[in-house]
Amino acid sequence: MTSLHPETHIGLVALTVANRERSVAFYQDVLGFTVVESGKADVILAAEATAPLLQLTELAGARPRPSSTTGLYHFALLVPSRADLGRSLLHLAELHYPLDGYADHLVSESLYLSDPDGNGIEIYRDRPRSQWHWANGRVAMATDPLDIEGILSEGEGDPRPWKGLPPGTHMGHIHLQVGDLRQAEEFYHGAIGFDVTAQFPGALFVSAGGYHHHVGINTWQSRGGPQPTADMVGLRFFRIAVPTEEELTRVTTRLEAAGLPVERQERGIAVRDPWNNAIWLSTHAALPLTPLKSG
Repeated sequence: MTSLHPETHIGLVALTVANRERSVAFYQDVLGFTVVESGKADVILAAEATAPLLQLTELAGARPRPSSTTGLYHFALLVPSRADLGRSLLHLAELHYPLDGYADHLVSESLYLSDPDGNGIEIYRDRPRSQWHWANGRVAMATDPLDIEGILSEGEGDPRPWKGLPPGTHMGHIHLQVGDLRQAEEFYHGAIGFDVTAQFPGALFVSAGGYHHHVGINTWQSRGGPQPTADMVGLRFFRIAVPTEEELTRVTTRLEAAGLPVERQERGIAVRDPWNNAIWLSTHAALPLTPLKSG
């Protein structure tokens, strides 16, 4: 099969939240996002001087999503440096905001937390690609203890005052809970065109261009599980951005050849994975300056 163009990346992630005011306050004050557009139903946020990264849509009174359902595991914000990760950690500590965990993944160092609706979030920095170890097309990843003291020390050594997420922050990857790994591989590898980069019991990682992963997929809590219902918080859609119209056409052709329903839109195409997770595929130039409706 033909792999995705190496300049493919994950873009905007759209979430349903139960309380817009509460969520905007969290993403601005705790994580350091900036509001770049605000409508009656939707708010779009970005890091300083970057493309939009997050879209929030309020569904008043939305119910929490049970952990046994499919959907979002976490979205992952990639910061430019280890010092930037340290500055985020220091800020979270100053606010006494609880972490869900932290880990050294060999290719990266990561912090994990949740927003007020329980949507999972990762903040991480990559090690240089020269330090990643590959064998037979698979990259070495692990879940090792994180050097918290070293990261804090680098953050403390940066004299700049906290002004939010640093310029250059972008959506590094997205991690999904699914019902079946084989079906997930058929969709994300076979139809979309991502390369498989790692596989562990209950988990699969895929990417474009030799990245460690753009999409993480697991069945740790959701194997054979139900989809969330429309009245729950969680993922509305996420964007896969490809560099050219030619690449978008190639992906569209593969999806249609696999018998998958593809909706052509003014700014790309929309498709759903086997668990009804909505995906917006578009070119890099299709900036989401107005909210994309997920149907």
